[in-house]
This record gives sequence, structure tokens and C-alpha cells, in this order.
Amino acid sequence: MVTVPTNSSSSATSTAEPLTKPLLGERQRTAPMASLSRTVLINSAQQGKFKTNVVRTTKYNVLSFLPLFLFESFRRYSNAFFAFIAALQQIPDVSPTGRWTTLVPLTFILFVSACKEIFEDFKRRISDNDVNNRTALVMRNNEFTPVRWRLIRVGDIVKVHSNEEFPADLILLSSSEPQGICYIETANLDGETSLKTRSALEQTHTFFSRNDGHSSAEAAVDFNIAASIECEAPNRLLHEFTGNLNYNGQTIPLNADQLLLRGARLKNSEWIYGVAVYTGDDSKLVQNSKKGAMLLLKRSQMDEVANRQIIIMFILLVVVCIISGSGNAIWRTYHTSDWYIKPMLESQNFGFSFLTFFILYNNLIPISLQVTLEMVRFFQTLFIAWDYDMYDPISDTPAVARTSNLNEDLGQIKFVFSDKTGTITENKMIFRQCSIGGAVFGTVNVKSDQYVDSNMGETLATDTPLAKAVNDFLLVLALCHTVVPEVNPKDADRPFYLASSPDEAALVSAAAQMDYIFLKRNPNKVTAHIKNWKTKQFQNVDYELLDVLDFDSDRKRMSVIVRAPTGQILLLCKGADTVICDRLAPNQPLLDVTMQHLEDFAKLGLRTLCVGSAELAPDVYAAWKEKYTEASKAMEKRKEKVSEVSSLIEKDLKLLGATAIEDRLQEGVPECIAKLLDAGMRVWVLTGDKVETAINIGYSCSLLKQDMPIWRITSPTLQGVENDVKKFRHELGDSLKKENNHIGLVIDGKALSFALDPTIRKHFLELAISMKSVLCCRVSPMQKADVVQLVRSDNPKVVTLAIGDGANDVAMIQTAHVGVGISGKEGLQAVCASDYAISQFRFLQKLLLVHGAWSYERIAKLILYCYHKNITLYIMQFYYAIASSFSGQTMFERWTIGLYNLAFTAAPPFILGIFDRSTSDSTRMEYPALYQPGQTGAFFNFRVFWRWIATALFHAAIIFAFTYFMFTHETLWSDGLNSGGFVFGAAAYTYVIMVVCLKAGLEMNSWTSASHIGIWGSILSWFIFLPIYANLWPHLLNFGEDFVGVDRALFGSWLFWFGLLLVPVVTLIFDICYKIYINLFHPSVVDRVRQIERQKKQKSLQNMKELQPHPHDNFPLADVEIGSPGRGYAFSQEENGAISQSTLAMHEDTEAHYQERLARRSRESLVSFSKRGSPRSLPTPRRNKSALKVKNL
Repeated sequence: MVTVPTNSSSSATSTAEPLTKPLLGERQRTAPMASLSRTVLINSAQQGKFKTNVVRTTKYNVLSFLPLFLFESFRRYSNAFFAFIAALQQIPDVSPTGRWTTLVPLTFILFVSACKEIFEDFKRRISDNDVNNRTALVMRNNEFTPVRWRLIRVGDIVKVHSNEEFPADLILLSSSEPQGICYIETANLDGETSLKTRSALEQTHTFFSRNDGHSSAEAAVDFNIAASIECEAPNRLLHEFTGNLNYNGQTIPLNADQLLLRGARLKNSEWIYGVAVYTGDDSKLVQNSKKGAMLLLKRSQMDEVANRQIIIMFILLVVVCIISGSGNAIWRTYHTSDWYIKPMLESQNFGFSFLTFFILYNNLIPISLQVTLEMVRFFQTLFIAWDYDMYDPISDTPAVARTSNLNEDLGQIKFVFSDKTGTITENKMIFRQCSIGGAVFGTVNVKSDQYVDSNMGETLATDTPLAKAVNDFLLVLALCHTVVPEVNPKDADRPFYLASSPDEAALVSAAAQMDYIFLKRNPNKVTAHIKNWKTKQFQNVDYELLDVLDFDSDRKRMSVIVRAPTGQILLLCKGADTVICDRLAPNQPLLDVTMQHLEDFAKLGLRTLCVGSAELAPDVYAAWKEKYTEASKAMEKRKEKVSEVSSLIEKDLKLLGATAIEDRLQEGVPECIAKLLDAGMRVWVLTGDKVETAINIGYSCSLLKQDMPIWRITSPTLQGVENDVKKFRHELGDSLKKENNHIGLVIDGKALSFALDPTIRKHFLELAISMKSVLCCRVSPMQKADVVQLVRSDNPKVVTLAIGDGANDVAMIQTAHVGVGISGKEGLQAVCASDYAISQFRFLQKLLLVHGAWSYERIAKLILYCYHKNITLYIMQFYYAIASSFSGQTMFERWTIGLYNLAFTAAPPFILGIFDRSTSDSTRMEYPALYQPGQTGAFFNFRVFWRWIATALFHAAIIFAFTYFMFTHETLWSDGLNSGGFVFGAAAYTYVIMVVCLKAGLEMNSWTSASHIGIWGSILSWFIFLPIYANLWPHLLNFGEDFVGVDRALFGSWLFWFGLLLVPVVTLIFDICYKIYINLFHPSVVDRVRQIERQKKQKSLQNMKELQPHPHDNFPLADVEIGSPGRGYAFSQEENGAISQSTLAMHEDTEAHYQERLARRSRESLVSFSKRGSPRSLPTPRRNKSALKVKNL
């Protein structure tokens, strides 16, 4: 295969320039060898060992499952506690309840949890397999063969076709385009939809383009290039790469201009050849994922709180055991002379008594809680998947809960961190309206993806001044750009457009739609195919292209200088209104009306540009050209000097009009964000887009308001960022760290890197959380994660959510408490790493406000109720110990203790956790303020928890006191038989079941048929079980002898039946009175909404103070923007790319490459059909036939 040059090591240390210079605009340099740590042999067996191309997002494998699962399980203190109890029960004569009453339920609980984890991880494995088993064309035996992604190795030559993703990090060797360039879309990496250029080295492009992409001849072409690549170690820097290509004795430098990252997509180029340098976990895409984030299971905030409460409950248990053990020791001290129990007393000591009571009271902590939670959460995830309101019929995608551990966290979200591109927007730029000559053309309220207007053509057919203005305007759109036309085999006069900016493509396409068609480029010439609207005839018009003045974010404009067929030299310019207006000639009659139109466009959320032109005198242009040429050759500060000289010619413009482009939002995004904000959430947008683009979308999606001051932090230095933070903190004054500040904050990626510096990060965070909305622009994937971590670390009690659709969002999704993936157009990396997956951003509203709020309320009640029912029963053992001289005897039969949680009181927690709801889903969607109790933890906190514990202690005391009073004299039957201890215990047990089941009914907000079945069925199950179990020994069982005849003794007592009516009423009367008092005198927002729902008085709901938005505080308006940022300019070109846009525009020769591209396109279509086989696409999910509305659940 490949023979590596024997002098590769020596040439690796060489810093000589390559013999043949790289491509135009190349900015490469030989990399220092000290920084290189990997040598890749192209298309040959590697000398070192590298990672495979398999990527996994699963949490477990066969070997790691058991240790990791047990570690996670016993991180829950309750499981560790019961494992300790089960071990103690194996000590002979210590346990009064037998050896298996704890071990068997604990084993069952762990088994159920393990099955759930295996099921959820299996779903992740399926998603991973779909990605890893896609196919790509890889060189094998000097022929390109379809190979699965997971089998791609470092050094393999890969062929990628248009619109395909790169399967690994590749070094570009050659492409179908002239000069070895290609266009890529990196929206999956940095969120930017603008196309970027990459360029192959001239040496490799020449070698690999000999077959000219002719697939049928590939087998005959020698692909064995004797070359190697030395490059840096794998890292997470997306925009940096350093390496050298050793080829033909030369050491040729490589940089990021040749790097094609996994996850990026080839666009507008028919094919490329690339060699894999980083695969699998070494790829920059995976490097930007949070290492180890998937290793540990996320735990909900409620789990954390409950875990802390278990520690307190454990301390309480120890205290009770110490009291009981001390009571036993004191009693033994006073009864040492009782000879008939002396042997037993001598065998006991405080330690032995302590362990006995510890085992006797252990169920104060509910052993069934975890398995109940797991099963309830599982059903809640089914409700999410079955909700037809969150089903997208277009993509046939329902909502998916990839984990059930975080359902209740969905109801406590305080911070929402969202990506922009593909998450909030649809990645579509559509030309909607324009202002020309004081008139507005176009329609906004249409669903078409094209410009819609019926008046412009009619205007062009007239001889009015407006027709002249429209003609000039459309000429600027057709000529002032860097778009490259591509052959259209079906219609040579309607080319396709290759654009590095989706905005430019929209403008050129709109002009073409009005028959001002940009047809082709030749070196220093462009051709437009223009329709004469009067004669209806087309003609080709050639313009000499003299200069292209590039766009950049500082200039905020671009210009072209052309010579018209008439000999006139014209400057055509488009850019942001703020910069164009400063360069207009005096006395512009259309300025005011155009500015008003711009304001109107901005209110509609459209991205705007102003368009102008000027006629240049030949001598003026010649003098300027000399200065421009000199600036272009400057060795220092070339960019600044070129920009300065460009400004000299871009003046005295005539305002032709303005454009308005829609960066289409996903359906329902503004309404969803508005509801989230009204619910008390903070919405932060973290995007790789430019500042102006992000601000535009902020206005469009209701994140920013026209009356909202916008504070910017864009300083490129640490000191500058620190000064900005101090200034804005001073402006806030006493409002710092308060939530009612109606201000937006915008910060770019470079400033953010300084804002996260340890010296000022705390001050920056305090400023940021004081804002109504925050936009972080030009941020990397890891910066997204760092922002989320910053908020989490400083506010441990708040719950964060991150939502995104691309691989650049994975780190953010994994860092947040809850990660939501959008199953969109940028692959499934975000979905695979997420906890929940939805197909549209708007579905987040129902996921949080309905399913999240319901889950939080239900889980809170479930946990509290489980503690209540356990303490109500098992604390009676302590009361019984006091009455029985701390003997350590159990009050209840051992197997009735074990079945209490597993059978007789198992249903009510499920009913509370699955079916209970305080308000309907439609009410929660309409009034988002109902979400706020979850954010404050109103339903589950320290105070609420211990109120329930105190209630349980009180209930147990009343039940024990009444039962003890009734059984004081023991003999209750006319035949004189003695009742016995277990008859007393069975009576109390029966009353407890009645009380705790009715308590569940009292706490239910909505009674359904399931509620009746669960409550009354649980009570009935005990009365059915009691006579059966009391008569089985010794016929069918070898245990239960102590319970024989208890049913006849119990059911034959009128006092028992009297107590069955009296005890529950007396016990619960206080709870009933308390609820009545709260509802009448201190109703919460939820209580009042429920009352209004019942009374159907919606008007009263609107007048509730809690549902009104916070008043907007007034702040100084110095150094802020109001209203005007809505007119953000519509530009998103790549800056400082591998090849400048002006170079591409000036040197492109459409005519020369026309037949070449046409032939390639035809051959590629044939090969695609007959030989290549397209990469395996992910299967389209079938419509969930059981996807039903669950509004009534």
C-alpha cells in the first residue's frame, strides 16, 4: 500500500516552505513539531494504536452495569439503610420480625429498578447503533466501498457526497470544485447556518483530482499516495488545528482550513476526498461533550431533598432506639429479683436491646418508596409519550422520555438555556418584503418559502419613477453579493446558487424570482439574465466586476464596484441601516419613509438591510484604486487599512430601499417563550451566531421586547469586561439579584471567556441572574456548558434545563439538571444525550407547565404519603414498647408487617402519583403562574415534610390510644376467651389501614374511578386477607401459627366494629378542619384556580394578583438600546475563511466549469443509483398508534 518516506522524521523537523504554494488566500505555516503527538499514514496500516470510530452515549455495558447500578442504587441512603437492616436480621435471635422481611422486599425493589435502567439504556444503545451503522464510502483495496461508520479507521481515505455528514474528523485532500475548495455547514457544531469554505492543498488536490471524480474509473486510478500527516493530539478546539503533511520530501503545513469536522455536512459541493485523522472519542465533536457526564445518573432535586430527610429520619430512629434501649435497661434494673425471667434478663444488655429495637422500628423509613417512585415515574413517561398534543405529524415524531428519574424536575425549572439555530428557528431565510421608492412590496402573512408579490411586476412594466427605482433596487440584489451560480441541468437560465450566507441566497433568489437572474461569473465579469417587463423579453447583460469589498462584522456592509454596459462605474452597497445611513448623500427624500418601513419590518421580527448605490467618476475611482491596491499589500494591519480605504469610496450613496428577511421561527416559539417567562423562568439563549443575528431572533421570539433596554458586554479584554460588569451592577443598584428587572443582557463569546474568569465570575453571575433575558453569542459548545455550570454551582437549589438540537449542544444538555433534545435536522447527537426528546420547541410549554407541574405535585404527595403511612403504623411499635415495658416484642404479626407496603397500602401511592391532578391541562397552559409553586418547592420542603411527620405521629397516637383503651381489660368475648396480643395488634392494624387509605382520598385533588378502586379496594383487600391467612396454618403454611383464629376473635367483637367507625373519624377530623380553614382563609393560587374551575368563572382568574406580570422598573437609559436593535442587519457570511469571499467572486469562472459540473452531476447521480448506495439514514419512527390525549389523567 503506502510507503512512508524514509526521511519523514527529518522532514518533520524542517521548516522549509513547500515547493508549490497552497491555494489563494492561504494563511498556513509549518507547525512546530514539539506540539505534534500523532502520525497518520494515509491509506495504510498505522504504526500506533488509535480510537475506533464508535461513539457511545449509553451509561452501561455488560461489565460495568452491576457495579455502576449498585453504586447508584446505594447512593440513595434508604437503600443503604435497608441493606444494613437486612444484614442485621441475619444475626440469630436479634430480629423480632424474622430474617427475610427486609431482604426480600429490598431485592425486589432493586430488581425492578435494574429492569428500568436496562430498558432505558437499551433505547440509548439503539440510537447509538443507528449512528454507528451508517455507511460511508471508504477506500478499500484501491476502490471505494460502502463501510459502516464504526469500522472507519484513522488513515482511511473517505469519499463524502453533497449533503452527507462527515463520519470522522477528516483532512481535506481534494474536492469536485475548482481549486480544491468545498462548502460545509457547521450548524451541528456551532449553530451557524452560513456556509464555510475549506480548501485542499494544491499538491493533494492535483493528485486526487486526476480521475476528475469519474467514479467508473476509480478502480483504475492509483490512490496510493505515499504521504503521512503529523498533527496535534485530540482536543476540543473546534476552530484550531495544527499539522504537517509529509509528501514527496516536502513538509507542507496544515491548519483548520483543511479540517472537516465530524458532524459537519458537505453542502453545494458534489464530493470530497478526505483522510481520517481523529475518530470516535478523539473527534472534536465528542471531545466537546462532557466527559463522564453520562457515567453517573442524574438525580432529581426532590431525590436530593428526600435523601437529606432520610438522614434526619435515621437520626430520629436512633434516638427512639436509644430511648427504648434505655427504657429496657431501666426496667431490668428494677426487676432483677423476678426469678421467672431472670435467665432472660441476664442474657440481655443495652447493645442487644438497641439492635432489637433498631430492627423493630426500621420501617419508619418506607422500604417500598423507591420501587413505588420508579414505577410511577415510568407511567408518567408513558403519559408524556402518549400525549398527542406533543406529537408532530410532519416528522411522525412523538415526545420521548429517555429517562424517568427527572420527571418531577420538569416541574421545578427556573433557568432554561436554549440553543438558537434549529431549536428556536427553522434554519430558513425567506425574503418577505422590501421598501422601494417609498412603497412596500411583498406579503408577510404567508406560509410560502418564496417571495410573494403581485405588484412589483406590474410596476416594472410602467414608465414611472417608481419603476426606475425598482429596477435599480433589483439590480443591486442581483449583482452585489459573492454568490456562485451552479448549473441547473433542467434550465440553464435558472441556476442554483452556492452562498456562504443564507441571507445572500435569499436576496439573490428573490431577485431571480422577479426575473433579475444572476446567471454566471467569469473572471472579473458577471452576467445577469434580465427580463424587460414591457416587451416580456429576456436579455443577458454583462457587467465588468472591478472590485468586491468584503463584509465583516465591523463594517456591517459589503459593496461591489462594476462597470455597466454604458461605461458607467457603479458602486452597489448593502448593509445595516446604521452604517448605510451614515454614508448617504445629502437630501435623501425617501429616508424618513424608509426608516419608518424599517421600524415596521423590525416589529414583525424581520432581518433588514438598506440598499444604496453611487456613480463614480473614472478619475475618482482610479485614484481610490491606487490606495486600495497599496492597502491590500500592507504587511501590518492589512485588514484595518483595507477597511479604512474601503470607507473612502463608500460614501455619497443614493438610498434605493430596504429589504426584510424572515429568519423563520419554529411554530409557536414566541408564544411558548412568553409563557415560560410568565411562569417565572429565566430564558437564556446560547448560540454560535453573531450578536446582531441573535438580537434579531430575540425580538422575533418575544425573548426581548421593544421597550426593553439592552445591555451589551463585548469588550475583548478582561479589564474591559470587568469595567462593563461594574458599570451595569452600579446601574442596577438595589435591584441587583432581583427578578423584576425588565432588562436584556447580550454578551459575546470572547467577552464571556473573560466573564467566566474566577476574579469576576461571581459578579457577572449576579448581574446576569438579575436580567429578564440573557443572550450569549458566538459561544463554543464548552462555553455553553460552562455557563450552565456557573448558574448551577452558585444556585444549588434552582433547577436548570438545557434544550438544543445539535452536537454542539450535547455538553450543555448533559450539564443541566434536565436535558431536552430536539429531534431536528442536525442529527440525533442531542437527542441521544438528552433526558427528554421533543420534535418542536413549542412542545416544551406543555412538557413543563403540564407534565412537569403534574409530576412534581404527584411525586411530592407520593413521598410525603409514603412516609406518613409508614410512620403511622410503625411508630405504634414504640408506643407499644412503652406499654409493654420495652420488652422488644412486636405488636403486629411479622408477615402482615411485610405485606403492609406491598399489598394493603400499595395502591393509594400509585393513584396519587399517576392520576391525581390539581388543575386541568388547559388551565395550566393558559395560566403559567400555576407553575411557580414548583419553583419555590412549595409542595415539598423541610417544613412540609415535618408537618406530615408530625401528623403521622399524631394519627398513630390517636389510633393506639383508642385501641389500647378498648382492649384494656382484654376479655371482650362472652365465652371468656382472652384476646391475645396479635388480636390487639390486628385491630390497630385495621384502623391504620382505614386511616391511611382515607387520608390518601383526603389529599386527592381529583377523584376518578381509579381513585375509588385504589382506596376502597385496598381496605377491602385486608378484610379478605385476614380470614384467609388466619386459617391457613397448619394446612397450607408452615408459618402464621400466631395468627390462627384472630379473624373470629376480631370480627366477633362489637367494640372492634364500633372502633372501625369511630377511630378513622376522630383521627382525620383535624385534617379535615385544617383543609377547610386553609381553603377559606389562606387559599393558594392553585386552590383559587380549582375553586374557579368548579364554578367556571374565568374572569375572576384574570383578576388574581398572582397571575399579573411584574411591573417594569424604570432604569437609566444611558449606554443601552431601545427599539432600534430590532433592525438588525441580515448578514451571516463567514469571516476570515480559507478563501475570502471577494477572491471567490472575482476569480470564479462559471462558464469554464459549466460543462464540467454538468457532467459531474450526471455521473454522480448515476453512481448514486447504481453503485454507491446512499448512507444509511435513520429509520423514520412510526406513528404511535396509542398516542392519545392524556388531558384527563
